[in-house]
Amino acid sequence: MTLTARKRTRARGLASLGLVLPLVALAACSSGDAEPGAGSSAAQTPAEEQAQATEAATYTPRIAITYDGGIQVLDAGSLEQVGDIELEGFNRINGAGDGRHLLVSTTGGFQVLDGGAWAEPHGDHAHYYTADPRLTDTMFEATTPGHAVVHDGRTALFDDGTGQVTVLDSTAVDDAEPEVREHTTPVAHHGVAVELTDGSLIVSEGTADARTGLKVLDENDREIAASDECPGIHGEAVAADEVVLAGCEDGVLIVKDQKITKVDSPDAYGRIGNQAGSETSPVVLGDYKSDPDAELERPTRVSLTDTTTGTITLVDLPSSYTFRSLARGEHGEGLVLGTDGKIHVIDPRTAKITKSVPVIDAWEEPAEWQQPRPAIFMLDGSAYVTDPAHRTVSAVDIESGEVWSTVQLDVVPNEINGISGDVEGGSTEHAESGEHSEEEHEHAEGEGDAH
Repeated sequence: MTLTARKRTRARGLASLGLVLPLVALAACSSGDAEPGAGSSAAQTPAEEQAQATEAATYTPRIAITYDGGIQVLDAGSLEQVGDIELEGFNRINGAGDGRHLLVSTTGGFQVLDGGAWAEPHGDHAHYYTADPRLTDTMFEATTPGHAVVHDGRTALFDDGTGQVTVLDSTAVDDAEPEVREHTTPVAHHGVAVELTDGSLIVSEGTADARTGLKVLDENDREIAASDECPGIHGEAVAADEVVLAGCEDGVLIVKDQKITKVDSPDAYGRIGNQAGSETSPVVLGDYKSDPDAELERPTRVSLTDTTTGTITLVDLPSSYTFRSLARGEHGEGLVLGTDGKIHVIDPRTAKITKSVPVIDAWEEPAEWQQPRPAIFMLDGSAYVTDPAHRTVSAVDIESGEVWSTVQLDVVPNEINGISGDVEGGSTEHAESGEHSEEEHEHAEGEGDAH
């Protein structure tokens, strides 16, 4: 394994970013607590950070929503706005894996956003804190920042412009000199990588014109296995027992015990490009497109790939959906946000829809993938659904089917992600059970394509 100490780079000047102080301060903080400002350009010392923090009785999940010109941060429990960060450009947002930070794919690379809620382990328990969210000056340089994949306390970043893979401990994303593992693919492409607990690295292969498969490298970057039987390879998901799945235009590749198996789609062209995995289930939920000639296919079937049996089952839905429609419930349920405005809950064992929960009005997928469309994101047992048409975000209890809160936004929401405010499962600091989230950090290329 190639490990180097890599200094973080200075982000662009705050004036060019358009960074401003949060419009709404955290209710628990006094004006004195917030005085230093979430938009401070200087890196905070632990003492300065602690001075601005307010201790909480328990963890405080937060969600982040991108819009044209910035990112808003909301308290996941009350849905009250706790921060508004201006940032020019079309920005994407990814989980960092430490329960506190997010990675913003923006000009220059992956910039670290401090969600302002975190846990500090202390023996057999933890202390919880909140502060104003802020865009930090930490950036992992990338020509074209693409996929950011979190697995078991390790975060893998892929630069589509150079093919460089950077892997580091999730708890070190805002460190001054994090120790990183680096690998560069032979040719730059829209790719993805994930590191497993045995130190092996799964990384896609391809060119700017054609993506063909993947390789499995050992901890010293020696090739263990490879496959070029995956035209249009895209995305990844981790299932139970650390089995990894990647989608192809004609099926999937399954990586298990450092071996690669190809599973064909039921159709000659059966494209699975976006997946949602759960480490509590051996079944991976994926999209499914079967018309190679469609300019914009609006699919009405999803795929369920059983990584144990190596079989793909298709499930018919009462509506179409998009690449931001897939998620997994607390118990591994498949969740699909349909264009009928409902969350369709699928039992991955029976491949049956068990319930459909109405959340928003019916909607239609826009022609351009960059345009806002409803999205679903799971956090702390609830599904959060955005509605760009009405500028709302709703929180849904999947088990009861209750939409327990809906708030009006003053911006048009696009992407959604979040932080737990707790110590994540797989953390190298304090191991606790926790839900793994590859998160629907979609980085689309072409029509409806996403990561």
